[in-house]
Amino acid sequence: MTASATQSQPVNMLTAIRQAIDEEMERNPEMVCIGEDIGLLGGAFGATEGLQDEYGSMRVLDAPISEAGIVGAAIGLAMRGRPVMVEMQFIDFISCGFDQIVNNAATMFYRTGGKVNLPMVIRGPSGGYGGGGPYHSQQNEAWFLHSPGLKVVCPSTPSDAYGLMKAAIRDPNPVIFYEVKELYRKREIEEIIPEGHTVPLGKASVRREGSDCTIITYGNPVYFCLEAAERLASENVQAEVIDLRSLLPLDEEAVIGSIKKTNRVLVVNEASRTCGFAGELIARVCETAFEHLDAPPMRVTREDTPVPWVKPLELSVLPTTDKIYDAALRLVRY
Repeated sequence: MTASATQSQPVNMLTAIRQAIDEEMERNPEMVCIGEDIGLLGGAFGATEGLQDEYGSMRVLDAPISEAGIVGAAIGLAMRGRPVMVEMQFIDFISCGFDQIVNNAATMFYRTGGKVNLPMVIRGPSGGYGGGGPYHSQQNEAWFLHSPGLKVVCPSTPSDAYGLMKAAIRDPNPVIFYEVKELYRKREIEEIIPEGHTVPLGKASVRREGSDCTIITYGNPVYFCLEAAERLASENVQAEVIDLRSLLPLDEEAVIGSIKKTNRVLVVNEASRTCGFAGELIARVCETAFEHLDAPPMRVTREDTPVPWVKPLELSVLPTTDKIYDAALRLVRY
């Protein structure tokens, strides 16, 4: 086992993810990892660094550049009861394995009448703000939220990434795990992770208590929302910030409970606006908590464009602290 993330030193998100995978491989000798350059190289970002040396090339497999082949092989292994961690070098390229994921992995349990589980995690770096352009900046979680049979998570802290990764690997069916690469090495969010820490799928976290409006988000925008909430406090507006962590299953109890308290809701997601998760969440709020709303629900999302290369253009289409702050002020002044 590599150096433990559960010791006393704070770790970043990347280290926390690597440690969770390492510990689960030690815990279950049947577990396998498969992906492009995950063995000798240790992954494009280092998420599997040292694992092939520790567990051998038959458990940490370097695969050809074929996401469809990688996911297909993982499905076969999982059907035989072997937990599998699949790495997408960038989550953008998960589309190359889309058929295997939505038509085979997502439906296997249903099609076999509950007789065949697929214990597999498909994980990879996601998101913009790093100047990666259209092919390395996507948050495409809505594709998989629309596919019954899949679970989808997106942590924002090292502790949550560690705990959710453990829960996802132990889950008997497929989990899509979004890792925001802009958060991988941010020193300001390093954390000490308790030994044996896990985070159950389907539980949100209240990052800031408030009484005037609810801001719901996940992933990188969590930090923009917290910054906006600090600025709102100077305007005597107390915003509650909820980090969903798990999109499916969704913690509707936490969402509706907060809205009953604040009577206003703003949803922020990094993905594009049309058919994004923000819209789905607002629809659910309107269906189940309409009588508690004192203002129309609002959302801040990426514009319906590809993510540009150039930094000013990139920021012009993505959510920012300023955009969230302005939207929240409009919400509370409605």
